[in-house]
Amino acid sequence: MIEVHQLTKRYARHAAVRDISFSVARGEIVGFLGPNGAGKTTTLRMLTGYLPPTSGSARIAGFDIFRQSIEARRKIGYMPENVPLYEDMRVREYLKFRAQLKGLNGTDSRRRVGSVIDSCGLQSVRRKMIKTLSKGYRQRVGLADALVHDPELLILDEPTNGLDPNQIRQIRELIRQLAESHTVLISTHILHEVEMTCNRVIIIDNGKIKATDTPANLTQQMRAAGRIQVEIQADPEVAAGAINRLEHVKKVTPEALEDDWTRFTVWVDSGTDARERIARLAAQFGWPLRSIFRHIATLEDVFVELTRKD
Repeated sequence: MIEVHQLTKRYARHAAVRDISFSVARGEIVGFLGPNGAGKTTTLRMLTGYLPPTSGSARIAGFDIFRQSIEARRKIGYMPENVPLYEDMRVREYLKFRAQLKGLNGTDSRRRVGSVIDSCGLQSVRRKMIKTLSKGYRQRVGLADALVHDPELLILDEPTNGLDPNQIRQIRELIRQLAESHTVLISTHILHEVEMTCNRVIIIDNGKIKATDTPANLTQQMRAAGRIQVEIQADPEVAAGAINRLEHVKKVTPEALEDDWTRFTVWVDSGTDARERIARLAAQFGWPLRSIFRHIATLEDVFVELTRKD
């Protein structure tokens, strides 16, 4: 559905996007992640035809986004981060207007407007002025706008931006439903949502792609997956030295707690688990041990590991 090859965008001497290449297959839900200023929105704007590239190429459903712009854009439904809406129009009126701009008329327009109102949960507000709607409903109207011409590809830039937890959950479920019949490329900062929603993630930083894989594969490869936390009542230096001498232990960091308790963060080799050896060590030295657990890496850990500057 999406084929990107060595795409670059420069502003004077600053390269916002640097020779990135990736693909998205039909039917996939792909999370496009990165810190602020990483090049996410610039990439999405190039894919949707809003910005020309400095170099490189991109194809949507087989159409070159720059040489066959009209054909490619017919395949795309784009929801920008800040959805531009005509606030003095009613919801149904606005969607009908947008459908006409996208080439739908008569029966097709009425059918599609009715369909997106139903699928986006706008029935109860279809006759209301947009300016009276909550942030959550405005996001739904923006999503309905992106869907009204029944595109094969949905590109969503921060679709849950500014929403409360209940609204985020509603939009997440809506995106899952839409993914049954659409390919979805979604940019968001809410990594928990990506783990729950996306088949694959692409992480970009400083204009370059750092990783692309399934959330499960990325977390399995993370060095943070080999992190153990243990709370022991013992001399911090003595205990840290003893733990550090155990097999597969790479680093030990103590943190003083109350009542002479110390929390030790223990980094171990990837794919190993030193909890049993640490527990036996505590028993051997007679150190009281009140908790020990192995940290399970999340997509947030992967994101921080790949994009942190230290």
